[in-house]
Amino acid sequence: MTLIPPAGRRRPRSLALELVESIGDRIRDGRLAPGTKLPTEAAIMTEFDVSRTVVREAISRLQASGLVETRHGIGTFVLGLGEPSGFRIAPEQVATLRDVIAMLELRIGVETEAAALAAQRRSEADLQAMRAALTEVAAAVEAGRDAVEADFQFHLAIARATGNHHFAELIGTLGRTIIPRSRLDADSTPEQEQERRSYLRRVNAEHDSICDAIAAGDPEGARAAMRTHLANSRERRRRMGGDR
Repeated sequence: MTLIPPAGRRRPRSLALELVESIGDRIRDGRLAPGTKLPTEAAIMTEFDVSRTVVREAISRLQASGLVETRHGIGTFVLGLGEPSGFRIAPEQVATLRDVIAMLELRIGVETEAAALAAQRRSEADLQAMRAALTEVAAAVEAGRDAVEADFQFHLAIARATGNHHFAELIGTLGRTIIPRSRLDADSTPEQEQERRSYLRRVNAEHDSICDAIAAGDPEGARAAMRTHLANSRERRRRMGGDR
């Protein structure tokens, strides 16, 4: 599993925390599944351009969190998300219209403030991550693919841009269930497919407004754009009972 290094240089402690966040994100969103072996210390050092001390501190923190375990002489392996009593929302918990609306209400409460903080704290690397996700959403829509992954990455990038790891951890823990979509229908008519694409283009235009406000350093504008986006999603869901 290739790990993407964060941009810029920071103090060793901060580098270790960033490494913990990066690996933790991948465990929480399923990209590093339970049982997966992490790259070697040397590989992580090279990938992130950090010292062995930083890598070992990060691994120690991940062990303390119950996310990984080190088997001496073999390597470090992903354990998963720990005890099932921890907060999480499983896919089966967003199976009904009521469930999806409840999720969107939670997101309105959390992500509007995240957008405002991101507008105040985002780095250029954060903006690049947001824009890359929006480019991928647009490409997926035009190609007729499911844009859930790119949509999730956009919202996760905003959470990371807050500079408060709790936002990123919460969004990462919730995972792709925060982007409820109905399954793509292989038997849909050309008219239905066109309607779906038009809908997703509108959603991505709302994403653009959020990104623009964050890029402009406008916390109130970012807060309002995120609230509008999620409130629109909630109302569309109530009316359609279909896509988010």
